[in-house]
Amino acid sequence: MRVLIDHISKTYTDRRGGQTEALQDIDFDISENEFLVIVGPSGCGKSTLLNIIAGLLSSSSGQVIFEGVRNDSSPYTAVVFQDFALFPWRTVLKNIVYGLEEKGVNKTEQSVIAQKFISMVGLQGFEQKYPHQLSGGMKQRVAIARALANDPLLLLMDEPFSALDAQTRMLMQYELSRIWEETQKSFLYITHNIQEAVFLGDRVVVLSRRPGRILDIVKIDLPRPRREDLMTEKLYLKYVDWIWGYIKDQAQETMKEMR
Repeated sequence: MRVLIDHISKTYTDRRGGQTEALQDIDFDISENEFLVIVGPSGCGKSTLLNIIAGLLSSSSGQVIFEGVRNDSSPYTAVVFQDFALFPWRTVLKNIVYGLEEKGVNKTEQSVIAQKFISMVGLQGFEQKYPHQLSGGMKQRVAIARALANDPLLLLMDEPFSALDAQTRMLMQYELSRIWEETQKSFLYITHNIQEAVFLGDRVVVLSRRPGRILDIVKIDLPRPRREDLMTEKLYLKYVDWIWGYIKDQAQETMKEMR
């Protein structure tokens, strides 16, 4: 399965007829089993692009093409949001099987699928807990398990760790890298954190300030599995500095316009 983001542009029109161009001619592909990261300055249209790929928002021009899709009931995409988006009245188990219930999967199969992903994200023993009884990192693990339980072709993640403290965020990066390797699915990950982008990604798409345009697509030639000591290696730091050069230039241009 390969996903083509085919010359996507997006312009918003307000009630008075004014127009704001959010994205301009975004064109790239996502390979099967690839971990692709999109990074860019605040307001560059990263989340807008993710919502278009997810089918939650229409583009003004261009299209999203899923090549070689399966002819079954599995969804093309599933989304993990920054704010967890869990149902507070449902347990961990019931949150994870929600999509399976909606698809009419029988309860025995629901349980088997849920236990597989509960184990994968390390939440054994927490099946009957409610969201208010969980830490932020645990809530995001539930959200990841729920998304994967629906067997999407492409998992979309919109800054899922930005609300977590620094230590938990780093641990979740390691965990997500492991989960990706276990599932061998295609992941599209949105972040503003360059270090996170380089640590997680096979490639990093760098967007400009608004309207978001592709400045570069950086291939991250670092060994997997990704380990903690990777962040001290010269090549890792070189990638971070390279991408930071783009982001810094964009931020400086924005500041000049504000003076």
